[in-house]
Amino acid sequence: MKKGPIKIEPFRHPVTVDPQYADKTWKVLEDAIREIHNQNASGLSFEELYRNAYNMVLHKYGPRLYEGLIRTLTAHLTEVAKKIEEKEGAPFLRELKKRWDEHTKSSQMIRDILMYMDRTFVVQQQKTPVFTLGLELWRDVVVRNRAISERLLAIVSSLIMKERQGEVIERGLIKSVTQMLGELGHAVYVEDFEKPFLAAAAEFYRKEAQEYITSSDCPEYLRKAEARLGEEAERCGAYLDANSTEPKITRVVETELLKAQMTPLLEMEHSGLIALMRDDKFDDLSRLYCLMRRVDNGLGTVRHMLCEHVKEVGRALVSDPERSKDPVEYVQALLDMRDKYERIITQAFADDKTFRNALNQAFEHFVNLNVRSPEFISLFIDDKLRRGIKGLSDTDVEGVLDKVMALFRYLQEKDVFEKYYKQHLAKRLLSGRTTSDDAERNLLVKLKTECGYQFTSKLESMFTDIKTSRDTMNEFRTRLVETGKLEAELGGIDLQVQVLTTGSWPTQAPSKCNLPRELEAACESFRNFYLSTHSGRRLTFQPNMGTADLRAVFGAGRRHELNVSTYQMCVLLLFNEADSLSYRDIAQATEIPAPDLKRALQSLACVKGRNVLRKEPAGKDVADSDVFFYNDKFTSKLIKVKISTVAATKEGESEKAETRQKVEEDRKPQIEAAIVRIMKARQRLDHNTIITEVTRQLQARFVPNPATIKKRIESLIEREFLARDEADRKFYTYVA
Repeated sequence: MKKGPIKIEPFRHPVTVDPQYADKTWKVLEDAIREIHNQNASGLSFEELYRNAYNMVLHKYGPRLYEGLIRTLTAHLTEVAKKIEEKEGAPFLRELKKRWDEHTKSSQMIRDILMYMDRTFVVQQQKTPVFTLGLELWRDVVVRNRAISERLLAIVSSLIMKERQGEVIERGLIKSVTQMLGELGHAVYVEDFEKPFLAAAAEFYRKEAQEYITSSDCPEYLRKAEARLGEEAERCGAYLDANSTEPKITRVVETELLKAQMTPLLEMEHSGLIALMRDDKFDDLSRLYCLMRRVDNGLGTVRHMLCEHVKEVGRALVSDPERSKDPVEYVQALLDMRDKYERIITQAFADDKTFRNALNQAFEHFVNLNVRSPEFISLFIDDKLRRGIKGLSDTDVEGVLDKVMALFRYLQEKDVFEKYYKQHLAKRLLSGRTTSDDAERNLLVKLKTECGYQFTSKLESMFTDIKTSRDTMNEFRTRLVETGKLEAELGGIDLQVQVLTTGSWPTQAPSKCNLPRELEAACESFRNFYLSTHSGRRLTFQPNMGTADLRAVFGAGRRHELNVSTYQMCVLLLFNEADSLSYRDIAQATEIPAPDLKRALQSLACVKGRNVLRKEPAGKDVADSDVFFYNDKFTSKLIKVKISTVAATKEGESEKAETRQKVEEDRKPQIEAAIVRIMKARQRLDHNTIITEVTRQLQARFVPNPATIKKRIESLIEREFLARDEADRKFYTYVA
């Protein structure tokens, strides 16, 4: 028997479906859905309901089932909305929460019954899944029902407002509402709640800011603003969507309480930024810094105000004529001022580098307004190294030097400082009045680090000269002892001579002074010795820089040893021959320059406890008509009495002009060297570029005047280092 292919034939009897099948089945499902909504699902057979829904989809009644579901849910939710609308206040929120919980539970049950439709029909037709459909209908029919949405927003806003005003509210209710909105979708939460909430918050804080700014001082306002920011952050964590709402509500509070009120807040007359800095209110300043950091350009505004305030205070300080009378007090005031604002930046402004830069800019601005700042800083260092660091530990000395160096960095005319520092260092080294050699050398290292070897090379050679001089004096004495001429040559005088290299020490015109005969002979003996061992050199004595120890006898045989300057010695030895001398007699006998003589006499006759001479008429100043007497009534508890010369702490006008002239002369070769370096590298440059480049290269030592640079260029052209470009007279060329 031959086997053929298998055939599939249709039923001989066609399958017929009850024409009422869809209506009947949907009726069963519709009733079941109603029972579920009525919380009567316990009597339902979910297996049978699932099979009915399955069959409807299988028999192509999916659209009927899906549309019927929409109608049923819409009708049910319409009724729910009416019941919710009937409530007011907190009961409204409780009813909404209750109905929402019931709806989500019912939607889950309905989804389970219609699971087959969800997996097939919904996917194929790209419809909304059953559970999501329930959420969307709840959103459209209930939440976005105008009466409900307006009331919902009003009630929630009212509760939040009460909480802001200090009342205790039922946070759980608000949390349930925000969670419901979040589950309906982030867009629903944002559009239906968050945006209106933020707008209301902005209005609330706008009004509150106006109330605060008129009723509170700056620190109190800042505390309130800080508290509000904390409250809003805590509120978001408790019952709002923290991820979405917290950054936005924070920005609202910052904008309304801080940014909008920043200027009037910072400029409050008795409690704003300036007052807080003036009174060292570190906690309030720290709070202000943290809050302003949140605001666009907040720190920039604070920084600008700090800079301008420091400039204003600094200008007043450096232009105060009373301050300028005492250079040490002047510099100490600058240091105290800097310490004050450094503490503010460190303790209150989180050691912010941008604030420190602003402080440095402000100091550099006003320190250089007073042309005498370099001189005063050098005098301050001189005072400290003479006596101001006695008893301080190495750490404290280091701290003092570091603070002075901070001021030194602000100077634009560092070469002027160098000029004065060299003069003051010379006096300290020659008089032996420096408190600490270690401190002197430590400061020298700091200056070298700051300005380079060239700045300190001559200063270092000054220390070398002092050491060499000690060795020379030892050789001199040894020679005299060996030849047996010690007493004959020196006449009992313990002579100490410091031999200084002319180029390393401050240049001073030899001062005329008639030394006593005994001392003149001793000096001549040393001159002969030195020139015999150092051929080709020349010695010039500088009595204005020397000191002497004299033994003196006063009334009743009181003996004292007086430590005086060479000028003072010359004056006192005159009183071995006379009990009284007029100023003119003394001036004629000693030929000491008038300013130095007057200071010497002032020290000997006008300083209480050191008045070995007596002046008539009495007074603090010395006049040409004064007469001086040997004061045999002088007494002191000390055997050794040190009579310091009244310090010429500040230069006179002529001396000041002379120093400035020396500085200008010293600058000329430096400017020329910079011009030649630049032109050698660039070969051809225009005038303005040369000015800019020279200024940039020299600004570490001083800021050259453009007019001076122009003169130096002309001098170099005359000496044929440079030439004007024939094609363009604005350009210069380097001549090899």
